[in-house]
This record gives sequence, C-alpha cells and structure tokens, in this order.
Amino acid sequence: MNPTPRWQIPHHGAHNPSSTRQGTTPGSFALASDVGGPLAFASPDTPGMPAPSEKTAWDFNPAPRGAEQAVTQLEKARLGLVTPEMERVAEREPHLSAEDVRDEVAAGRMILPANRVHLSYKLDPMAIGRASRTKINANLGASPVSSGTDEEVEKLRWAVRWGADTAMDLSTGGDLDACREAILRASEVPIGIVPIYSMIIGRKIEDLTYDVILESLERQAKQGVDYFTIHAGVLREHLPYVEKRLIGIVSRGGSLLAKWMLVHGKQNPMYDLFDDICDIMREYDVSFSLGDGLRPGGLSDATDDAQLAELEVLGELTERAWAKGVQVMIEGPGHVPFDQIEYNMKLERQICHGAPFYVLGPLVTDVFPGYDHITSCIGATAAAYHGASMLCYVTPKEHLGLPKRDDVKQGCIAYKIAAHSADVALGIPGTRDWDDELTKARAALNWEKHFNLAFDSDTARAFHDEDLDVDTDFCAMCGHDWCSVRISKEIVEFMSGKDDAYAWEKPKISEALTAEQREILQKRGVLSPEEVHRLATKTKTTMGADHAKAACHSDYVPDVEAQNLQDEELVRIGA
Repeated sequence: MNPTPRWQIPHHGAHNPSSTRQGTTPGSFALASDVGGPLAFASPDTPGMPAPSEKTAWDFNPAPRGAEQAVTQLEKARLGLVTPEMERVAEREPHLSAEDVRDEVAAGRMILPANRVHLSYKLDPMAIGRASRTKINANLGASPVSSGTDEEVEKLRWAVRWGADTAMDLSTGGDLDACREAILRASEVPIGIVPIYSMIIGRKIEDLTYDVILESLERQAKQGVDYFTIHAGVLREHLPYVEKRLIGIVSRGGSLLAKWMLVHGKQNPMYDLFDDICDIMREYDVSFSLGDGLRPGGLSDATDDAQLAELEVLGELTERAWAKGVQVMIEGPGHVPFDQIEYNMKLERQICHGAPFYVLGPLVTDVFPGYDHITSCIGATAAAYHGASMLCYVTPKEHLGLPKRDDVKQGCIAYKIAAHSADVALGIPGTRDWDDELTKARAALNWEKHFNLAFDSDTARAFHDEDLDVDTDFCAMCGHDWCSVRISKEIVEFMSGKDDAYAWEKPKISEALTAEQREILQKRGVLSPEEVHRLATKTKTTMGADHAKAACHSDYVPDVEAQNLQDEELVRIGA
C-alpha cells in the first residue's frame, strides 16, 4: 500500500538540485537559481525585506576603457573578455561556465581578488559572489605581544589545509612588510590586509598625512596584496550616533580614523582620498573590501543608526569604485541577533547593488567567550543563506587573545560547516553530493569510506577508536543489538546500505592510529597514555585475530570464540 500524502513539498525544491547524482528529496527550498540576475542563489524573502537593487556595475561605467587600457578583471569583463583567471574559477566552480563568471564580474556581483603581482607568484584564482560557493576567510597576523613571521606563514598553511579560501594578514607588530611579503610569496589563496595598520607603525594616528596614506597603499599594492580593507565609510557626521552604544567602535580601523577626525576636525581622509585610492588599486587590480568601521560589537548595538549610516555611504563608494573600474566587496556586521540577520543581508544587497557581502560571523549571542566560533557560525550559516558571499571565521580565542594553531583549525572547520550548510540549502548544484556519498557509506557501515569522506578524517577515526577500535557492523554508541542502521540493512524493503560500491567483506581491527589521531586522543584525555599508545602501535595480533577473520565480529555469526572476544573487548574498554 502506498498512501497518498496529505502534504505538498514547496515547488522550489525541484529547481535547485544540490544533489546531482542521486537523492530522494528535493535539492533546495530556496528560490529557483538565477545566475546572471540579482538572485543567483537566494533565500525567499520574509515579508518586509528590502528588494534587490535594479542597478549593477554596468550602471556606473561612465567612460569605458578600450581593450588596450583594460587592467582589472572588472574592466575586462565589461569588454566581454574571458580571462585565464575566469577560466580557472569555472574549473573550480563546475556549476558555472567561464562566461557566467565573466558576466557576474561585469555586473559587480562577483569579484576575482587577484593582484597582478600575486598572480606572478603562486596565486590560484578564486571568486567571491552569490553565484559561486560560499567562501571563508581566516585572519592571521603577528601582534606586538605574540607570534612572528615564520609562525604566521605556518598558520597560513594550516588555515588553508582546513579550508580557508582567503586569508587576511592583520599584523600589528614586528616587521609588517617582511611578514606580508613572506605570506604573499607562500600563499596560493588571495591575501587581504587593513592598510592603515602599517601606516601608523612608528607614528601616532594624529600624525598620519595624506601623503603617507597614498605612499603606504602604493607600497602594499606593489607587494601583491589582493584586497584592501579601507574604512572610508566612517564620516565625521556619524560619530554622534556612537554615543548611544554600549561598546562604541570595535573596529580597529574605524576607531583609529574616528580619533584622527576628532583631533583634526576634518573629514575621514580615506573618504577624501577615495578617488586617488581607486587609481592606485586599479593599477594592480587590488579589490576593495569596503570596511565596516562602525560595525556593532554587541547585540545591543546591531542595526543601529551608526551601522546603517555607514552602510549607506558604502553604497555610494561602491558606485564610485565601479566607475573607476575597481572590484568591490562590502564588509558586514559582527554581532547581530539571529532575527535581524536576514534584514542586514538584504539591505546590503539593495544599497550596494548586489556587491558581494563579506561578514564577520555574525555572533548571535555575546555570553559564550571561548566558544565564539560556535556562536558566530550559527549566525554565519544564516548570513550565507540570506545573502553573504564570504564568511570571516571566528576562533575560540575571539575577544580573548591571538589564535594559536588549534584555534585556527577550530575556526576554519566551524566556518566550513556554515558555508557548506548554506550552499546545500541554497541548492548550488552538486553541493549535497558529498553528503549523500557519506550517507551511503554510513548506511553500509563502511567505516573506511566513512572516515575518508569526512572533512576531518583524523578526528572522526580517533573518536571512533577511542571507544571501539574495530571496524564492525555497529559502533559503541548503540552496540550490536540496538544498531538501527545494522537492523535497517537486514530489512529487504529498505535500500539502506545496499549500494554495491560501498559493500565491505567483514569486520576488521582498524589500523594503528596516525600521529595526528594519537595527538587528538591525547588532548582529549579520556584514555590513559598506555591505552593511546596501544591504539597507536597495535597489530592484528592484539586480539588474537587470524588471517581469515577479525577478532571482534558481529554476534550475528555463529563463531562463539569471536563473540567472546568481542564481549571481552567491550568489557575492557568499559562499553
């Protein structure tokens, strides 16, 4: 009997097949994809949300340059040219053609942060925009009290290993130029900076001059930096709005420029010099990351007059940069209550005409220091679903200190979870294929493929072996008799675990722990050092297994000796 369901699945689901290989449910309940339009991949609007802007970068192209004068990816895209960098992006984003990438760049809805100098090193071009997969950024950088160049280069490599698509060098101590140079030459991912940090090394902020600003920007662009965070949207007239806040200005760049304006009684020098800054950045094809100098630093200050007044100026600056041929993305708020995230994403989409939005989190609660990689990746998932194109990671050390190696890993993984979850929800083609493959491995109880498909294979394997170091047809959470997945496999009508490609022959003792897996279990401190050592050095003789059958076998087989060995092992580990 096949009962007729009394419900209807939202019709949008059939339009965006995030699973392109197989799947029993619709790919996405997001809007139908519209690559080439303002809703490339978009969530349905809650009533009252700001509508997309009707304008694009094409509307701010007053004096088009000829092919011989085109320097930036934006200028070349406007001429209909497909650059090698666009072709590379299409290879990395298989749901897009090179022509799709070109058209999105031309409209200003996508950027390819690729300084021409950095391209001459080892930069692998990538894209940030709503038509592409959601990206994540990792912040690095030496401070006056911690770290140095070698450590930051290693931290860069570590961040990229764990999924960072770009990195920002936010060094505020040591030899900033040398650290930046080392990072750029080592990096295959785009590198961003906040240029004002270098400008005030060895001088007070009030001594900063227009000439120093422009000279410093030129030097850093020549080094190969791919995008600059420029806090040009903080104006003198915005500063009174900050008086109502609980925590004031939390952006370092924003606070430095606010002090400069108060001391000199003048407008923000980054705003006054904006056209000159555009000219420098265009020469090297440095992209703008127009900074949110008045972003909220606590839930109490979110979506306030200061933040929104600055966003309005960022919309104006976006238009001016596009007119100069410079690529633009917009930086967004850091602490926002969950219910306000969609509005913030869609207001930027309107005011900044669809320019990619790059957000820090946002954190959805302020009371969990030490866990802000979690509080913020919750907000980041919502932000990416509702409009953000890149997510700046937050580590467990946020608000507390400079992140160390493991903090970088934890921050990157939290944000890969957020980005991937949003991409699946948006229905970006193929994004759920990975999930479906792991589901099939899990259904087949094929532990080896399960771990190989996991984003962090070492942690998955180590956690499994901490309780039961045998690959059998159950895990230590349920045990044999209570394992629903094992039982489902025995029900003929179910397809669970029936894929031949994932079949496995028999249970087996797992391999000895790798060095990485051993370190994971040592840090957890659940097992004794002796037990961790045993897992790291074990062989098949540990439990007396012979060549035909692993010693820890399901009690579904008639071999009493194998069952007894299994029972003894479970007693030994306290299961």
